[in-house]
Amino acid sequence: MEQDKPFKYLQHINSPADLRKLRVDELPAVCDELRRDIINELADNPGHFASSLGTVEITVAMHYVYDTPYDRIVWDVGHQAYGHKILTGRRDAFHTNRKLHGIRPFPSPQESEYDTFACGHASNSISAALGMSLAAVKKGEANRHVVALIGDGSMSGGLAFEGLNNVSDTPNNMLIILNDNHMSIDRAVGGMKEYLLHLHTSNWYNRMRFCISRKLTQWGLLNESRRRAVIRFNNSIKSLLANQQNIFEGLNIRYFGPTDGHDVIELVRILREIKDMKGPKLLHIHTHKGMGYKPAMENATVWHAPGKFCVESGQRIIEKPSKPQPPKFQDVFGQTLLELAEQNPRIVGVTPAMPTGCSMNILMKAMPDRAFDVGIAEGHAVTFSAGMAKEGIQPFCNIYSAFAQRAYDNVIHDAALLNLPVVLCLDRAGLVGEDGPTHHGAFDLAALRPVPNLTIASPYNEAELRCLMYTAQLPGKGTFVIRYPRGRGSMVDWHCPLKEIAVGRGRQLKQGTDAAVITLGPIGTEAAKAISMAEAARPGLSIAHYDLRFLKPLDEELLHEVGRQFKRVITIEDGVRMGGMGSAVMEWFADHGYSPTIVRLGLPDEFVEHGSVGELRHIVGLDADSICKVLLNEH
Repeated sequence: MEQDKPFKYLQHINSPADLRKLRVDELPAVCDELRRDIINELADNPGHFASSLGTVEITVAMHYVYDTPYDRIVWDVGHQAYGHKILTGRRDAFHTNRKLHGIRPFPSPQESEYDTFACGHASNSISAALGMSLAAVKKGEANRHVVALIGDGSMSGGLAFEGLNNVSDTPNNMLIILNDNHMSIDRAVGGMKEYLLHLHTSNWYNRMRFCISRKLTQWGLLNESRRRAVIRFNNSIKSLLANQQNIFEGLNIRYFGPTDGHDVIELVRILREIKDMKGPKLLHIHTHKGMGYKPAMENATVWHAPGKFCVESGQRIIEKPSKPQPPKFQDVFGQTLLELAEQNPRIVGVTPAMPTGCSMNILMKAMPDRAFDVGIAEGHAVTFSAGMAKEGIQPFCNIYSAFAQRAYDNVIHDAALLNLPVVLCLDRAGLVGEDGPTHHGAFDLAALRPVPNLTIASPYNEAELRCLMYTAQLPGKGTFVIRYPRGRGSMVDWHCPLKEIAVGRGRQLKQGTDAAVITLGPIGTEAAKAISMAEAARPGLSIAHYDLRFLKPLDEELLHEVGRQFKRVITIEDGVRMGGMGSAVMEWFADHGYSPTIVRLGLPDEFVEHGSVGELRHIVGLDADSICKVLLNEH
């Protein structure tokens, strides 16, 4: 079968230097082998699939034309870069991708000199590449080329526009490659998508313009200031004749394209032609997410990260559990949001490019006029929500916890400052597993706790998520944060009636006399297991368990009870230990004259790497076995 054919080229490519020994006409065969290798590897070891299939040709072309790693390629959104990893000496280890102690999920300079920058979050490539290009100029490295490859919807991010603005006015020779596939995880949205869809320039026109500019430069007639003037004049002529304004050339960035991003020979020709041109340049390529694998091409959203699958049939391998499973927290969110929206006509949903991931697609399908995908623009999502809230609308703004870090000022300045009724739902809080340190929702509790006017809650289970969502949309609740983890909870039957939970009130889950365990959120279920294990291991041991529910405001009545009754307190959270829930409890006890011995369990003051959630919990001491050992050691 095609997938089983031996590799003629790939087995001999251990670095881009090996790739550059080949003839140009051999590159299509290299691309075919690289695509087959990605498909075969990810069928058994799941990862981000469709995006990397779409960038095979541009990956090969960049490494063929540029002298990497001396020349810098800055990736935007690391899930496009599997082909890059394979070509840069990691093919033999690629089967460990995303596994504990294996290849990192996204490019990282800590792993390879070919990985020039961190790229777990979108839209940072242009800014980083501009910094590198300027550094090359300052260091006298005139022959060092810097390329930023941005795609998968990343051009909708505000940081990309900030970078473009600075590129236009800073001396540099960088190249921006815009990988335009009309997608992020879901279908791309917004005016930039529509603009790129209709932007066109002929190849003949680009070649003619390049030849003329090269001759004028050789004759000494085209310096930098004249070049910019020519670009502006050229843009004006195109605007008049074709009724088309090119935003990039309006920013003094030379534009080339669009061109077929799956024609590797043509990509090599273009890159060679523009490689040594002075000043900033942008190459616009059209690609198809999932290219070369029919199921992924037909449904790129599902095949963004499909899990295991059969290569021949294209069927995803979904193991059927032997007993009923709890739902995923995000699915409970999506169903509950629709239920609340049916009852409350003021409710709308907002998400920055994650409607399927956070299950807001449920509301989008049922009430398309009341759900908004704003693209990869987390800060805008919060401020957009705040603007609606100011005028009487009740937005539920759902952002993955790690991505919400980019909206920190918007939460403070645009929502909390005016105490606007925005419900900020932070999905993927805590450890997320194989996506690693760029995606762990580690910092939300510690970051948001000092902000005035915020209510911060975390549900113990799916039923409490429903009730917290109901509570948050009631009148007078102000800015309300609800954080919950990725994946399944603990309740098979979660369809509880919607009812209000008193803000700032926790609860005692289990009585005890020897020590008190205080938890926040679903990590409490792991703590409950640990308490049972510890009491079974040491008969007579009695440990109380309190679910705090709210980080802010704290349940002072509950804490007074704990302070009066217990000399030993263990706090457990799945956020960073420094400044989080345990710190809040410790500060409260100190402020109110209590002095129990406090042990705080949480994420350490370091970036936690990738692996399964279970593996990572064990490493950081947040699994039931590790917690049990702490409980036993304390007594």
